[in-house]
Amino acid sequence: MSVGRNATYNLIGAVLPILLALVTVPLYLRLVGPERYGVLAIAWLLLGYFGLFDLGLGRATTFALAALRDGDRNERADVFRTAILTNIVMGLVGAAVLYGVSVLFFEGLFKVGPALRPELSAALPWLALAVPIATMTGVLTGALQAHERFLETNMISVLSTSLFQLLPVLVALAVGPDLSGLLIASIAARAIAIAVLWWRCHLLLTRGQPGRFDRARIRELLGYGGWVAVTGLFAPMLVILDRFAIGAVLGAVAVTIYTVPFQLAQRITIFPNALVSAVFPRLPTASPEERVVLSDKAVRVLLALISVPILAATFILHPFLDLWIGPAIGRQAADVGVLIVFGYWVNAFAVVPYSWLQGTGRPDIVTKTLLVQIPAYLLLLWGAMTLYGLIGCGAVFALRCAVDFGLLWWAARRKLTPIPLVALMAVPMLAGAILSSLLDYRAPLFWATGAALLLVTAALSWTLAPPELIDRGRALLARRRERS
Repeated sequence: MSVGRNATYNLIGAVLPILLALVTVPLYLRLVGPERYGVLAIAWLLLGYFGLFDLGLGRATTFALAALRDGDRNERADVFRTAILTNIVMGLVGAAVLYGVSVLFFEGLFKVGPALRPELSAALPWLALAVPIATMTGVLTGALQAHERFLETNMISVLSTSLFQLLPVLVALAVGPDLSGLLIASIAARAIAIAVLWWRCHLLLTRGQPGRFDRARIRELLGYGGWVAVTGLFAPMLVILDRFAIGAVLGAVAVTIYTVPFQLAQRITIFPNALVSAVFPRLPTASPEERVVLSDKAVRVLLALISVPILAATFILHPFLDLWIGPAIGRQAADVGVLIVFGYWVNAFAVVPYSWLQGTGRPDIVTKTLLVQIPAYLLLLWGAMTLYGLIGCGAVFALRCAVDFGLLWWAARRKLTPIPLVALMAVPMLAGAILSSLLDYRAPLFWATGAALLLVTAALSWTLAPPELIDRGRALLARRRERS
């Protein structure tokens, strides 16, 4: 199966829900209000974060089944069955822990209006109930990805994400914006996806196979997955702590102002994740030379394909948010959003060494690299937010993404290449982030500056693109000309 085709499936599966989000976010803000949406944003973050209670079994399942690609079918069924049963137990433990944490945070630390607090307390058990569903998704998806069933996994992902966005809106329209109803609708969306994933995994792995719970496999899976789980514990912390700090210091409305552009910028990860997810099942059996070629080519492909559209998005962000959510929130959201966009552009390249290390059986190095960043990040985050508010949070986030990329690449390869190439492209990208906020988008100078930086970025993209990518682009253009 072609890596490029699998990456395309992953990309399409990630883009379609984004288009839906462009419609649903304004509906959420109108139907539930900025304060309730801020609460929902934190609740969804907690739900995603406590998905770590799968103990890394999703990625461990992908790694183990990919390594057994040509092995005994019954042995693969044993791996899957052992992983899923262990995962269910840990999901229930995670539900209990999340309930305690959410009660502590929402009822003790989170700033919310007194009228909303009883509604928030009543919704917390539903939030905890969603954890076992979230953890099970990882193992089921990982099993399909190990067999490179990327078309299937992305079709199911589109279904799940679409329902996750639409069902709460329908509940808000039908019965009102009660938090319990919104969370129940979110759980129902994920449960439907779980049922479909389970059916596909049964057909692929367990149908006609006796299968068993293999205790010997537990240590192997948890040995690999444990490091992935620790990474899952701390990596999201580096991404979501800013919003917890904003909620505690600046309040729920500030969380909304920060979250809206953050959720848009976070979609930048879809392309690098689509690419490396397609490559990952091949890493366990690839030679060292093949891994070097794959990683270098992946970075150059990312530089060539995502830099121009992301820089364009930086200049479009201010007018887009003013039109999309209104100038009252849009201006503040865009000022911090351009820094978040730049940070996620840098973060796209960190995905390559991250997958290299996990795909070569060294997830522990990923975890250790993340751990050394946390103390400095927390200190800088608090100081920047205190001095500069949301802009400080965005700047520290971007800096942390750059440091993360450099450390992970050095840990994986012990070489600076291709860090200088990314640094070179970062010059026009960072200039765009700064100038798009300093200039008024209603002035011609704003668009002239954007056009000049886009030309520079396009020239660099062409220079850094691997020859295979250029040849493929020329071939596609030639076909279109022939058809026309």
